[in-house]
Amino acid sequence: MAKKTTRKSSKKPASKASKARGKQTYKAGSAKGKNLVIVESPSKAKTINKYLGDDYVVLASIGHVRDLPSKNPKGVKRPVPGVDLDKHFKPEYEILSGKEQVIRDLKRACKDVTSTGGDVWFATDLDREGEAIAWHLAQELGISPEQAKRVVFAAITKKEIERAFANPHPINTDRVNAQQARRILDRIVGYQV
Repeated sequence: MAKKTTRKSSKKPASKASKARGKQTYKAGSAKGKNLVIVESPSKAKTINKYLGDDYVVLASIGHVRDLPSKNPKGVKRPVPGVDLDKHFKPEYEILSGKEQVIRDLKRACKDVTSTGGDVWFATDLDREGEAIAWHLAQELGISPEQAKRVVFAAITKKEIERAFANPHPINTDRVNAQQARRILDRIVGYQV
């Protein structure tokens, strides 16, 4: 399992325009007595919330929230930042710069929901990147992949969303591992060139 770090990413922060598009803040307590659904896109969040109704709060991660660091922390000398080649290519992730508030909001909402008996649903995209985003979010929220309620849908329609929520499943760790392998190889090859 990947090591979790909280060191900020050295990647360039999101532009003002992209921050404005994805800006969301969670009002403390507003999810109590409800269920939390996490999607990738703020525009999808609004539509999905409309279909699910008042028993749900839908928030967006606005894409990936963690990645491999672009450089080693002080005092660490590795040929490939974020990948421990001596420990079977073990990745060490960090929260992306600009995503700290998203994580704080999701943690607050998760705490409010679970303290009142609600569930947390991961409705990120259907591909391996979406599966990895769900896994990273679950780790940040302290939810095991086996206990996570993962829902996927090919279209954002009322019928498709109802079908997905009637058939939740755990996070698919095989897909997550496939995404991690691709990301690690990209990093290794990219840093060797």
